[in-house]
Amino acid sequence: MSLLSRLFGSKESAPSPGAMTLDDSLAKLERAAEDAPAGYRGTPLNKAGDFALRGGDKQRAVVYYGRAIDAFLKDEQREAARGVANKLIRVHPEAVRTIRTLLWLDLGARHMATAVMHLRDYIDGAIRVEMQSLAGDQLFAMARVAPQSEFLEAVADGLDALDRADQAREVRGWTASGGSPEVIADDDLLASACLQAAIQSGAPRVAEGAKDAGD
Repeated sequence: MSLLSRLFGSKESAPSPGAMTLDDSLAKLERAAEDAPAGYRGTPLNKAGDFALRGGDKQRAVVYYGRAIDAFLKDEQREAARGVANKLIRVHPEAVRTIRTLLWLDLGARHMATAVMHLRDYIDGAIRVEMQSLAGDQLFAMARVAPQSEFLEAVADGLDALDRADQAREVRGWTASGGSPEVIADDDLLASACLQAAIQSGAPRVAEGAKDAGD
């Protein structure tokens, strides 16, 4: 490389004519998301998150992943939402809302081993950002519909950790009797109820890209 190239930079380091910037690419994907039919609106937003992450803009990546999750949930694309949610948490482990969303989806899909893991992560995150009250309400709502004794036992332990001793005792009573009076035993009805809860529990998820607190 010549002295002038070392001083002023080579031509190869400059953007090639016509190359799209990150902002251009994200704007294009935004338009694609707006124009996409139902069932596909989350895909361009997920891709935008990937572009932003590769471009070194973690904060925008998290925002786009959050929007993709919400779009997939609205379109009832549970597994697509789950995939993006796991990606978001890898990028931003403090995303408490998204952990809660995964927990609802796990419960609806009856993925008990994963549900218990995310339950512990959610409790730890909620305590860290001082959201014990909301987390307690969410866990008790899950226990009211969950038919699995293993999950109910884990919820009861979680409620104890959140200083909800009375509710923990009530949930342990449900464990012994096969579930709460409102338990949903039908797989399809449980999946539907948990999907709606996941949608409601995530709003407004976009804030997770702007700060570490989950709610």
